Amino acid sequence: MSKNTSLTGVAAPLPLNNLDTDQIMPKQFLFGIDKSGLARGVLYDLRTNAATGTPRPDFVLNRPEYQGARILITGANFGCGSSREHAVWGLQQAGFDAVIAPSFGEIFYFNALNNRLLLIMLEPHIIAELTALASDPATSTLTIDVEKQRVLTADGATKYAFELPARQKHMFIEGLDMIGMTLSDSDAIGAFEAKHYAAHPWMKIDLPKQQKAAR
Repeated sequence: MSKNTSLTGVAAPLPLNNLDTDQIMPKQFLFGIDKSGLARGVLYDLRTNAATGTPRPDFVLNRPEYQGARILITGANFGCGSSREHAVWGLQQAGFDAVIAPSFGEIFYFNALNNRLLLIMLEPHIIAELTALASDPATSTLTIDVEKQRVLTADGATKYAFELPARQKHMFIEGLDMIGMTLSDSDAIGAFEAKHYAAHPWMKIDLPKQQKAAR
């Protein structure tokens, strides 16, 4: 992954509170053993007509002006409910790099952090302002300056500051998911392992040559 200090893209307004992970990624799309093919399931019950299975043209993510949206602006407690990580993967596969909301479900928040989906919390009155801007295609483009921790409107005239945990900021800018973040400490991990086994040699198990080769 490449470094990113900011992102600019169309913001899609979805002013609904308490959208849970079952709504973000319904259970019928959890049939695979990997992360692929989840974009189709994102907000499926809101995007489609239950009777016909056809897209609802009035739903924001089905409207032409929001195709390719990279930012989702939504309501409080987004991602509450179950712990399914597929909700995060699906949003990313659908093209979203960031979600802006007043608050997030706790487990969803950390799932997003670990997968490099940027989550930004702003006060409800600011969310209302951004939702109004995003509702007009002429002003729906936003820039999120991760390095300076602020959201900029399309004309750059208005800036909204936000807080961001240092780890999430580092992961987003450096292009790291949780595995990449762990691997970046591989030298320190190796040094700790060597020191540990030097002090406790009886705890080290030598693998057969064939198992070492497989690793």
